[in-house]
Amino acid sequence: MTIAKDIPDKWLSIVLPLQRKKRPDNCGEEERKVHANVREYNEKFQYASNCIVTSKYNIITFLPVNLFEQFQEVANTYFLFLLILQLIPQISSLSWFTTIVPLVLVLSITAVKDATDDYFRHKSDNQVNNRQSQVLLNGILQNEKWMNVRVGDIIKLENNQFVAADLLLLSSTEPHGLCYIETAELDGETNMKVRQSLSVTSELGDPDKLAQFDGEVVCEPPNNKLDRFSGTLYWRDCKYPLSNQNMLLRGCVLRNTESCYGLVIFAGPDTKLMQNSGCTKFKRTSIDRLMNTLVLWIFGFLVCMGVILAIGNAVWERKAGSLFQNFLPWDPSVNNFLFSAFLSFWSYVIILNTVVPISLYVSVEVIRLGHSYFINWDRKMYCSHSNTAAEVRTTTLNEELGQVEYIFSDKTGTLTQNIMSFNKCSINGHAYGEINHTIRAQGKKAEPLDFSSWNPLADGGLCFYDGSLLEAVKTGDLVAHEFFRLLSLCHTVMSEEKTEGALVYKAQSPDEGALVTAARNFGFVFCSRTPGTVTVHELGRPVTYTLLAILDFNNIRKRMSVIVRNPEGRIRLYCKGADTVLFDRLHPCNHELMNITTNHLNEYASDGLRTLALAYRDLTEDEWEEWAELYRGAGRTVDFREDRLAAAYEEIEQDMMLLGATAIEDKLQEGVPETIAILSLANIKIWVLTGDKQETAVNIGYSCKMLTDDMTEIFIINGHTVQGVREELRRSRERMVANSRDAMKEEETQGLGKACSLGNGFSEKPKNPTSPTSLLESISGEFALVISGHSLAHALEADMEYEFVETVSVCKAVICCRVTPLQKALVIELIKRHKKAVTLAIGDGANDVSMIKTAHIGVGISGQEGIQAVLASDYSFAQFRFLQRLLLVHGRWSYLRMCRFLCYFFYKNFAFTMVHFWFGFFCGFSAQTVYDQYFITLYNIVYTSLPVLAMGIFDQDVPEQRSLEYPKLYEPGQLNLLFNKREFFICITQGIYTSVVLFFVPYSVLSHATQSNGIALADYQTFAVTTATALVIVVSVQIALDTGYWTAINHFFVWGSLGSYFTILFVLHSDILFSLFPQQFNFLGSAQNTLKQPVVWLTIALATVICIAPVLAFRFLKVELKPQLSDTVRYTQLVHQKKRKPGGCVSRGMGVDGGEMGGVSLGRLGRSGSHRSGYAFAHQEGFGELITSGKNMRLSSLALATFASRHSASWIDTLRKKKHGNIQNTPSTPPAPPLSNSSSLNAPQDTPSEEPRQHCELGGFQSDSLNEGPDLKNSPEGETGGCSLGALQEVLFGWRGSGARVSSASSPGPSDIAEETSQ
Repeated sequence: MTIAKDIPDKWLSIVLPLQRKKRPDNCGEEERKVHANVREYNEKFQYASNCIVTSKYNIITFLPVNLFEQFQEVANTYFLFLLILQLIPQISSLSWFTTIVPLVLVLSITAVKDATDDYFRHKSDNQVNNRQSQVLLNGILQNEKWMNVRVGDIIKLENNQFVAADLLLLSSTEPHGLCYIETAELDGETNMKVRQSLSVTSELGDPDKLAQFDGEVVCEPPNNKLDRFSGTLYWRDCKYPLSNQNMLLRGCVLRNTESCYGLVIFAGPDTKLMQNSGCTKFKRTSIDRLMNTLVLWIFGFLVCMGVILAIGNAVWERKAGSLFQNFLPWDPSVNNFLFSAFLSFWSYVIILNTVVPISLYVSVEVIRLGHSYFINWDRKMYCSHSNTAAEVRTTTLNEELGQVEYIFSDKTGTLTQNIMSFNKCSINGHAYGEINHTIRAQGKKAEPLDFSSWNPLADGGLCFYDGSLLEAVKTGDLVAHEFFRLLSLCHTVMSEEKTEGALVYKAQSPDEGALVTAARNFGFVFCSRTPGTVTVHELGRPVTYTLLAILDFNNIRKRMSVIVRNPEGRIRLYCKGADTVLFDRLHPCNHELMNITTNHLNEYASDGLRTLALAYRDLTEDEWEEWAELYRGAGRTVDFREDRLAAAYEEIEQDMMLLGATAIEDKLQEGVPETIAILSLANIKIWVLTGDKQETAVNIGYSCKMLTDDMTEIFIINGHTVQGVREELRRSRERMVANSRDAMKEEETQGLGKACSLGNGFSEKPKNPTSPTSLLESISGEFALVISGHSLAHALEADMEYEFVETVSVCKAVICCRVTPLQKALVIELIKRHKKAVTLAIGDGANDVSMIKTAHIGVGISGQEGIQAVLASDYSFAQFRFLQRLLLVHGRWSYLRMCRFLCYFFYKNFAFTMVHFWFGFFCGFSAQTVYDQYFITLYNIVYTSLPVLAMGIFDQDVPEQRSLEYPKLYEPGQLNLLFNKREFFICITQGIYTSVVLFFVPYSVLSHATQSNGIALADYQTFAVTTATALVIVVSVQIALDTGYWTAINHFFVWGSLGSYFTILFVLHSDILFSLFPQQFNFLGSAQNTLKQPVVWLTIALATVICIAPVLAFRFLKVELKPQLSDTVRYTQLVHQKKRKPGGCVSRGMGVDGGEMGGVSLGRLGRSGSHRSGYAFAHQEGFGELITSGKNMRLSSLALATFASRHSASWIDTLRKKKHGNIQNTPSTPPAPPLSNSSSLNAPQDTPSEEPRQHCELGGFQSDSLNEGPDLKNSPEGETGGCSLGALQEVLFGWRGSGARVSSASSPGPSDIAEETSQ
């Protein structure tokens, strides 16, 4: 049975305690014993079954368990407690329905949401657990559900099936027990890997023989080490060692193998995949955590107010209450003033509980749901190629998207497409691959070469633009022929001819496939191989070479060679590998050619391409025979076999002749460099955590512009011991400090250390380099760090983690290579623990699930590696570039809206509730409410709920285009500036001030006011209606001021809520309701009588002015004296609309879709040749030994991969500016950063300085001359709002008066302000 790869799989969900209770904890398991085909023996150990359980409830347990979970929330328990108090008539001043209605509503909404989520968990669990496997039971293959598979069972797998559990490979339909697997779900690598069964079991190819297999496996207990397995098979009185090469792990896919059999060793949660998946953690936002703290503070404040009023009640009852006993006697249960005060305390707790109404939590969830739908509906985050839209899988984290400081990204499939393309090459000193300059100058679109017109076997997927190389091949250039002959022979690729002329290559890595495909298109077509021959069609003529030896690749050699004999009998060695190792083995006569090729390699490396050098050596028959004897002897040895073979390889790979070099592009996903640059400008640090090797990761780092030549220095940490890693980290910190001091001295010599006027009356004093408490705090400059997996293991140890964090905290970018899935999670946990920063993890494969679950926010890419990452994520979309929009637009808006919502919500409720507190001093502390009880019930549900919801869902400070053009707008969220404890105290202070005005102004006016007929207005009901009306009007005006983006919905909700108040007010005070329910509606005619009095409206107007005027004054002065960046952006946008010339507006800056910017040069950043690495055509030791042994010569039915068309990403090379760096008067290009670790990837590079020109920076983007457009300096004060030019420069552009390229005295400011089209 074949199972499609795109079927959703929940392997990586956490196994809940319900399942773990069924067996003892495996943490104490020292070794595992598995007996094949004997379930009774294995069941006594109570090993885990293969069933995955992720659901939380069933029909019976749902209601009690869900309610228990909900009442673990402090807020729900608090409101339940209030409800119980309201049921006690002696202390309740409000009806019970004022609390139970919203409480039941909240519990019901949450229960429905939890039930829906759990239904989908059940559905997903059933889909996985009910998959079918062929299990050998009682000698017969039977279809069994995955959930019924047990340890010790023998399973049959067929081509393209997922491996159901961790299996010991017993036999295969391929020769010698071989099978091919794809491990993308485990380690992110899409290249095929080979597994081989033991020779003693490889012949057990049919069910009858397997049914008689009674071997016993003793192995290690369950663990998370993907690349290691140790065990022993005991069978027929012999024992056979087992390694990882004999194992098929759950999560792998069987490829190019008809079928195989395996013995289940680990099942379900014990599999290595599940051991690496991490645990699902309940994620809460920082605002949630802050709200919990504030709720406790508010509750304490509520208790304090209750105590004050209770004391007042005791004093009043003792002093004056006794005089009113005949008129207002105590209740029968009250016999003294102390007990009266005790009851009064609880009464006031009930009355004042609205400072934190339950509607707050309902509103927060509604707002988050609205933000989630905005993300789901965003067409600019929709990928038409894969027909995939963005999806919010966790609705409670939206505002956290606006506070991210660290992004941890996978590489393969996340930053790259994992598609390799032959891009350029150097042959005999001639560079090929550049697009024709004439075509480029004419602005025409270059067309790729059409190889099919002269080569019927060409692959249509190769996009190569340089026709001169094809002409060289056609005209018989011997070196070019030898170049492509080498590529067609020196590899371990397998070929399959599905139909005549339709060749399909099965490569161990995409790099090798790309090189062989390139040779195929240029006329050297690799057709087939046997253990001793390789057949190539050379320019249409079949040639068969005798394969004498394959000198295989490994990570130490960084090269591979083949030795072949052509039909004429000539013996030749062909070698390809990293230039750093191959150039040392060339004949001295290659010196001049090597220098030319090195320059070409430098150019290729600066473009982020993966490079290889190619060479050959002719061998005489005697040389071959002599070396072959040495080679065969090394292969026969048992001890130190690998070392002896390496020595033999080293001997023959000498005095080679250089042919040239290749350059392969690992295609980045669309928009990756631009996205990383924009996120870096938003002060977000980006780390890449990858299982790939160091050279590959560094190349991708340069390709996506994480690493640039503008960086001060790039450090390599590659130590193999604890002490070695500690020493390298120490040296890195010392270099950082030294570089920073040099930069400071250079600034001082240029006069940049002087205090400089900012143009708005303030001045900035020079920083004291010795003032920071920590020396690293004073470091300036951009650094990057690359660390390998074995070094990271030491760096994560408890005694060294602080040093590691201290070092990487200064770095702009960090790349961790060869890391395991668990290490990815540990790195994120380390940053969370030490930096207290919001983290985001993004990946596309099962190997990324652990870090996705660990980070505050997990993002899954629905790519080519399955959807395990998506299933474990909080957000998912199709391409990395959408992350820019998710954070800078949706995330920033969500944070802004939530903060404004909370500030206003606390304000309006303190203004509403504190009136009761002041009224207590005038009603004998009797717990009498100011308002009608129906007003208290409807205030947060009807009168004020919808306007604040509209603001929380729709509000914006700047349009989406501006959010992307000015990444610095993102920083307030990272610094938590918009809602914190300080802002909270400001809100409640404003609310308390409003309550004072709303109580004492009506009280003072109405106590002396009379109606037109002379009757006094000083009665309770008139006061209640006046105060309530003033309150609704004031909070409505306040939210009108707080709303920055008006929609029709905002208008409808704000003014509609105000209208609904008056409508409901007149209905509740009408004769009809009073006649029906005289005990419930006792404010008969109060609204009609009160609101027809002019003095009442004058009182309401006076209270409104007194409440709102200070707010207006404060906001005006704040924008005038200390504007935020968002204020300045809005101001400039207004200026654009007023001052732009008709038809003369030129848009500057980057638009939403990443369009080109005017005045910005496009091109790739270069780097020096020592950054090259490039030998990445295999991730592990190759298939050489298998090929020459003939074990894998059976062709299978399916291809490994196809290669897509060439992708070329343009780049704006000025995006990566230093965050706090001053703008120099004379632009110059900094030297390329050295890469520290004894050997440097980055050597200094001299670049010709550009001609000085006037330009300015706009939000981190470079724009042209300052002399275009209207003069902002001459705009009248009324139009500019008094915002001085110096403040505008400082806040928006990061200018300093004396340090700017163009001083404010000589220029009115950046022309872009006047020229930019209003968005």
